[in-house]
Amino acid sequence: MRLGGIFLLVALGSFTAYYIYEPIPEEIEERWKLMLTNSFFRTLSHLADFSELVGLKDYMGVMYFITLVEGVVPVSDERVQVTEETFDGVDVVLYQPKQLGSDSELRRAVIYLHGGGWCLGSSRMSPYDLLAREMVTELNAVVLSVEYRLAPAHHFPVPYEDVYRVVKHFLQRGVLAQYSVDPGRIAVSGDSAGGNLAAAVSQQLQQEPVQQVQLKAQALLYPVLQALDLNTPSYQQNRDMPILPRTLMVRFWSEYFTSDKAFFRAMMANAHNSPESASLLKFVNWSAFLPESYHRKYNYSAPAVVHGVGGEGAGMDGPSRSITDPRASPLLVPDATLRSLPKAYVLTCEYDVLRDDGMMYVTRLRGAGVEVTHEHYDTGFHGALMFTVWPTDFLIARRMTDNYVQWLKENL
Repeated sequence: MRLGGIFLLVALGSFTAYYIYEPIPEEIEERWKLMLTNSFFRTLSHLADFSELVGLKDYMGVMYFITLVEGVVPVSDERVQVTEETFDGVDVVLYQPKQLGSDSELRRAVIYLHGGGWCLGSSRMSPYDLLAREMVTELNAVVLSVEYRLAPAHHFPVPYEDVYRVVKHFLQRGVLAQYSVDPGRIAVSGDSAGGNLAAAVSQQLQQEPVQQVQLKAQALLYPVLQALDLNTPSYQQNRDMPILPRTLMVRFWSEYFTSDKAFFRAMMANAHNSPESASLLKFVNWSAFLPESYHRKYNYSAPAVVHGVGGEGAGMDGPSRSITDPRASPLLVPDATLRSLPKAYVLTCEYDVLRDDGMMYVTRLRGAGVEVTHEHYDTGFHGALMFTVWPTDFLIARRMTDNYVQWLKENL
């Protein structure tokens, strides 16, 4: 029995090590911590696949557990006043510096949009709550964190429209005065899908002729910016990387647009472009917009254009049409639209399927004359800035946060 028990223990240990171990590049810091962290994500993903297969709960419904386990109730503390409010029908969490005496100084403001592939995430998650508090105290800023509705219950453009309504409401001079915000010192920011929404909102605001208050800055943290080519070098290089493998990112895109699994399969094969999107592929041509050093062994091949893709509601209202909408893919606008955008901060990570989206946007913004600060992390991975809470706290998250907040301090 003793020998059998030892054998069982060794077998279990070997299986556990085999399951946890992943071929993560040596350059990444705290590799084993990342492996352990990602084993949780992979396990949940497997459970979500199984649940959907047997008809218990859809994939994103199971994955939403990540949002729940990180959930907090935002409360005021000795330095930060926190209130939960509704702006034009959309829930927001508002963080403000606590007033000191008769302090009437106008403050900066940051409108923050959480990530999660438009399907997961919440402003009420611990990492976002901590980040908002740090911005309030370090910048003496008002931070508005938006609780937009999520897919698949609410497909595009609902999440975008929720964000846009909040931004338009907040930028009214009377509302800004209510919160002692300087109309000339407002930024919009977000990570991942939140970076997508921030970029899209920045573009849309510039096209509003009656919009009096404009944004001073946009800060995009490893943003997702285009759905036309899901086979860029970074999608290929990092297809199996934590925390965002290619399959999950493609699933996020698919769920954002439609619940039709046929469209997900088409996106996985990079065969989801219709004739409507063919003329826009020039805006996401990585051979033209990606720095030469990132071409490496990869050769550019334009995505296939297929007639009849789009799944449910195909045509003008189908997902094949939605991928051409710049509110979903901000890279798809001409240079003339980019020229009037506010200064930008773009953070990219080497080991991230979305690396090339951010880099292409940097190239295009600079080409259009926009002032851009590009912060690239050679050892970074997707989502790193949010890993600030024990036991998934990473050193790189601290560096990213410090650099990001410092840029806001100097540019807002």
